[in-house]
Amino acid sequence: MLHPQAQALIDLLVAHGLPPTHTLTPVEARSFYRERRALTQPAPPDVAEVRDLRIPGPGGGEIPLRAYRPLGARPDAVLPVLVYFHGGGWVIGDLDTHDTLCRELANGSGCAVVSVDYRLAPEHPFPAAFDDALAATRWVSSHAAELGADPTRLAVGGDSAGGNLAAAVALAARDQADGRGPLPIAFQLLIYPATDMRRGHGSHRSNGEGYVLTRETMDYFIGHYLPAGTPATHWRASPLLASSHIGLPPALVLTAGYDPLVDEGLDYARALTAGGSRASYVCFGRQIHGFITMGRVLDEANSAVALCAAELRRALAA
Repeated sequence: MLHPQAQALIDLLVAHGLPPTHTLTPVEARSFYRERRALTQPAPPDVAEVRDLRIPGPGGGEIPLRAYRPLGARPDAVLPVLVYFHGGGWVIGDLDTHDTLCRELANGSGCAVVSVDYRLAPEHPFPAAFDDALAATRWVSSHAAELGADPTRLAVGGDSAGGNLAAAVALAARDQADGRGPLPIAFQLLIYPATDMRRGHGSHRSNGEGYVLTRETMDYFIGHYLPAGTPATHWRASPLLASSHIGLPPALVLTAGYDPLVDEGLDYARALTAGGSRASYVCFGRQIHGFITMGRVLDEANSAVALCAAELRRALAA
């Protein structure tokens, strides 16, 4: 059964006549997404330090980053680090939309967190977001000392589209796909990740209408992200379809029961386990896609954040 708080949120959105994302232009959708976050997110907690950075990106551009250090961390402490990729269907979202979540994860885990403002589609279609995600992860690894971070205790993570990018970065790091040598990754935090662009899993039908993220909205996002003619089976776009899942870092895969992506998240956890990785799978069975950032109105969001932080703390312990 859908959680009563999730149902109340859906009823509120319907009552206010809020437009579905797929009916908006990308610019309109980004603005609407930012505005909606203010209604559902908790107040941002204090942290010890926040720094906005810009690093060289692929093709001569720059990638904005936001680096957090947790409350109580000594200035000279060398911390484990999470490189975080925000959700938003590769089309919407930014550093600000996931600022509260990154602060919560930093404080709860004791890790430094580096949030990545990767390029968005349709202005920058696949593989731009992936290229930025991999470049940012390499930069954090090679500049860890500047961040007070330990490159041997580096995790990648993200929600939804960000979970897709984190999984793809872990695959690329394993294979040294960019030709730049080793990139050790110690853990993957995959929050309701999109792992199969073909959208053929049963939950795309059973949960494809009425639970905020719809099949039409997924079609909208992927239509903007994948250029015409790009195969949906490419592992950078569909990590589930990689030829091998052997030798990947341990992971927590977290899903929501009323999410079109729940089945492909479970299948990715199964693929990691079959490949020999230590993969934990947790499904919040009464929740909807996107719930982890909605702690102002969904109590289970705060439980999910605490779980993710605890897993990071355990996995990256010295």
